[in-house]
Amino acid sequence: MRSNVDFSPFYRSSVGFDRIFNLLENSAQPQGVDKWPPYDIVKLGEDKYRIVIAVPGFTQDDLTITHEPNMLVVKGDKSGDEDFQYLHHGLALRPFLHRFELADHVSVTDARLDNGLLIVELKKEIPEEMKPRRIAISGMGNAAVGESAKRVKDDRAA
Repeated sequence: MRSNVDFSPFYRSSVGFDRIFNLLENSAQPQGVDKWPPYDIVKLGEDKYRIVIAVPGFTQDDLTITHEPNMLVVKGDKSGDEDFQYLHHGLALRPFLHRFELADHVSVTDARLDNGLLIVELKKEIPEEMKPRRIAISGMGNAAVGESAKRVKDDRAA
């Protein structure tokens, strides 16, 4: 069951949150029934993540990892140059494509294939100019405040 929600009123009362509303709109769309191969997403710390995808039978040459803006695309395509007559073919070596939506400032730090598991390390690195900073508040001195209060009293007297 899908319900369409109109986020347009929020666009005019927010600045810079357009992507969040697009994510909410797209989250209701079905991403496909086939979720093969299985994967895990692990949070290792405040700013470190790991994606582990089970890819038994795939080699490094069969796998492609692409980091697009706010998107990680993992593609597997087993080369079919083998001419065998299978008596039983139970290994699922079919092509696959996984798309992972990434938050802002998340980058891929490492990718490795270990015992049939593709391990992709991610880290969130916020640039210095994007980190919170304290803003000093400057004011008019005490004398200026006293003068403005005096002006208000004079205006009321008149």
